[in-house]
Amino acid sequence: MRDLERTVLGCDFGGTSWTTRTQADAIPAALGLAAGVSLLEIGAGTGWPGIYMASQAGCDVTMLDLPVNSLKSANRRARDENVENRCRSVAASGSALPFANGSFGAIGHSDVLCCLPDKLEMLEECRRVASDRAMMLFYVIAPTAALSGTDLEKACAIGPPFVGVSGDYGELLEKSGWQLLERTDLTIDYLRALRRLADGLEAESRILKNVLGKQAFMDQLQHRHEQIAAIEEGLLEREVFLVQAV
Repeated sequence: MRDLERTVLGCDFGGTSWTTRTQADAIPAALGLAAGVSLLEIGAGTGWPGIYMASQAGCDVTMLDLPVNSLKSANRRARDENVENRCRSVAASGSALPFANGSFGAIGHSDVLCCLPDKLEMLEECRRVASDRAMMLFYVIAPTAALSGTDLEKACAIGPPFVGVSGDYGELLEKSGWQLLERTDLTIDYLRALRRLADGLEAESRILKNVLGKQAFMDQLQHRHEQIAAIEEGLLEREVFLVQAV
């Protein structure tokens, strides 16, 4: 599975987002990460790309997520990468952050908002804990703009849980106190990654059926092909947003 992740994304943290190593390499400059900067990584999972940011940029990283086992894995990886002195993990919800106002100079999250029902609440909480003029960069999957009817229903059924968004992320950002600086479409990269994953699953099907169980493997492979088809039909897109606290 780690070999497959390296082929698909260029990393091997056991992560659940679609952030590639190439995309992660652009984060430090976008957020102004450096020694002494405090980064909050929401939905950190097993540490990708938060730990990578600590290693590459020398910043301090707070990794926040709800599954404790994932955070334990992140702690072990931070030790393996020799950055445990700059990383800490906190078990909490992104929509109820347990930090004081203005605690962080930068915030990041990868494919988290598309898995949460309370999107506006999380963006408001991010603004509350961000220092003045702090930067936030996040990736998100969403139904393609202007979808309606059965196409929208299909996109929501095939995409991540709670992938549907009321209105538009640009509107949610404005409501929550963020200024949109850049918005970039990464749908083609997302599609390529999904295709690499499906090809890798099929190439290693014998081994993975033993590891995952035959039915779980078949279900995952079918789901990936459904996602690929949805993107090819123009139903789902993935974007990266760079915003600043105002």
